[in-house]
Amino acid sequence: MAARLAFPRLVGGPIRVEVRASLGPHLAATWIRRRLVRLDREVLLRAGEFERILIHEIFHFVWVRLSNAERRSWETVLARELRAGVAGELGWSAEWRKAKLDRSDAASRSPRWRRYACESFCDSAAWLFSRIGRHGEFTLGGAARRIRADWFRRKFPATRALPI
Repeated sequence: MAARLAFPRLVGGPIRVEVRASLGPHLAATWIRRRLVRLDREVLLRAGEFERILIHEIFHFVWVRLSNAERRSWETVLARELRAGVAGELGWSAEWRKAKLDRSDAASRSPRWRRYACESFCDSAAWLFSRIGRHGEFTLGGAARRIRADWFRRKFPATRALPI
């Protein structure tokens, strides 16, 4: 397992977080323009779930503020995994999207591919920054995890504040 990174410094306006009785089949939802994250209260019941899910949702705000070059760089990591037939993911939201992809999605940067890239980025950040060692949704192999962790280290050094 790759060594975890310190949680980055975030800069930007406040994000409102609401806990609700039920969000249906989802544990969380984010509205970027409204700067709102809603969490299902179920995330409070299991150790580490609140942190993992909240970090995932916060990184949706980071994703939309990355440069096009940074997003494309992340997509390159994912495209290499797809070509190599790497199975697994670091969260359910990316896992089910990955299962529906084929190589043409990456090549054409289809909407399906771009949604997968975003969810994979957010799930990877949640894995890396939540400090949860094991989770049933962490199915990506060790070599691919190390490559993703190295990408985050290069793109987000400790001195870089991330805009949200």
